Amino acid sequence: MVTDLKADCGSCFGLCCVALPFSASADFAVDKDAGVPCRNLQDDFRCGIHARLRQSGFPGCTVYDCFGAGQRVSQITFGGRDWRQAPDAAERMFAVFPVVRQLHELLWYLNEALALRPARSLHAELRRLRDETEGLAAGRPEELAELAVAEHRQQVNGLLLRTSELVRAQAPGGRKKSRRGADLIGARLSGADLRGAELRGAYLIAADLRGADLRQADFIGADLRDAQLAGADLTDAFFLTQMQLNAAHGDDATRLPAALARPAHWTDR
Repeated sequence: MVTDLKADCGSCFGLCCVALPFSASADFAVDKDAGVPCRNLQDDFRCGIHARLRQSGFPGCTVYDCFGAGQRVSQITFGGRDWRQAPDAAERMFAVFPVVRQLHELLWYLNEALALRPARSLHAELRRLRDETEGLAAGRPEELAELAVAEHRQQVNGLLLRTSELVRAQAPGGRKKSRRGADLIGARLSGADLRGAELRGAYLIAADLRGADLRQADFIGADLRDAQLAGADLTDAFFLTQMQLNAAHGDDATRLPAALARPAHWTDR
């Protein structure tokens, strides 16, 4: 089975709009507790302000990605029973959703790693972990609720680190100095040669990366909120997600990996 790792909101019971909490901030206009439906969630589980989320003070919703966990929990794990019709299952559904979401994110990275030719020596191990992760995501609600997902994530991360080393070693000049977890908030990196850079977990909030060369850079866990990517080259960047791109700003000249889409707000401004 190939798991669908792209969100299908029409097959979900608005789980991200209920299960997850958020606080009034630049990303959300109001406070909301976990397990409480967002005030904008309609009876048909659709968002009442979907077309104007950014203008209404909810840009955080526009960058969120469940990696397909929503429809899996809604239609498979709980067999199509929604939390309104089956209130006895609501608490378990809300608890399971973030667990499956984490597993689906790991599947995204593992599938991408399997497509990276420089890491082919690790493909057997990657396939084994991908299949194991898929098996965990297919578990029953009670199994998912008890899953030590942090331990599994650590195991996957170790293999992804090895994958990153092999891929970045192919960049011209070899691997660049590690910027793992670096504080690059507002950094002036316009036009920088960051090919093969390790940007894992780096804080690139509002960083100026216009025209930067980011090919073969590792972006896993990097915070790209309000980063400026106009004209940047991310063609072969890896472990970069749609969620990260949606949080940044780019333009028609920004070059992206083939698997990712140009966010609508990049050209709507």
